[in-house]
Amino acid sequence: MRQGPPGIRLIQKVSSTRAFAKIAPHVVPAMDRAVHRLTRGKVMLSARMLPGLVLTARGAKSGRPRTTPLACMPEPGGSWILVGSNFGRPGHPAWTANLLAHPDARVSLHGEEFGVRAEPLTGQERERAWAAVLEFWPPYATYQARVEREIRLFRLTRKG
Repeated sequence: MRQGPPGIRLIQKVSSTRAFAKIAPHVVPAMDRAVHRLTRGKVMLSARMLPGLVLTARGAKSGRPRTTPLACMPEPGGSWILVGSNFGRPGHPAWTANLLAHPDARVSLHGEEFGVRAEPLTGQERERAWAAVLEFWPPYATYQARVEREIRLFRLTRKG
């Protein structure tokens, strides 16, 4: 299990509740966007619990840039795993459809912006990543148990 700030187990327990799933999608991204903008990309409040980045991908239908603050799991070698959990709510989050349609995206992380390529994970590669994700942040298991869909996983790899 991931080591983190004091009280991490309490945070994990709270983040597994249905109440959190109802409230968090409306509050957490808005706070992250505001703080990220005010600090010129250097800080995300939710990153106090989980590492995070801000993803900008083209909309699947509109083609317009869509910016979304997301938790991520850093991997050795400099890639990141994104989990399309949607806080355990039905339906895939929109950003996952955007990456499926347009895998080339941009990331803002610690005040730096750079291009990435998103790869949806399937089969054994997904199974290995899912096991690592569950060890990293156990509440994802609760999110998966709540929904019938398979939660999408993506690996982001830095371009250039």
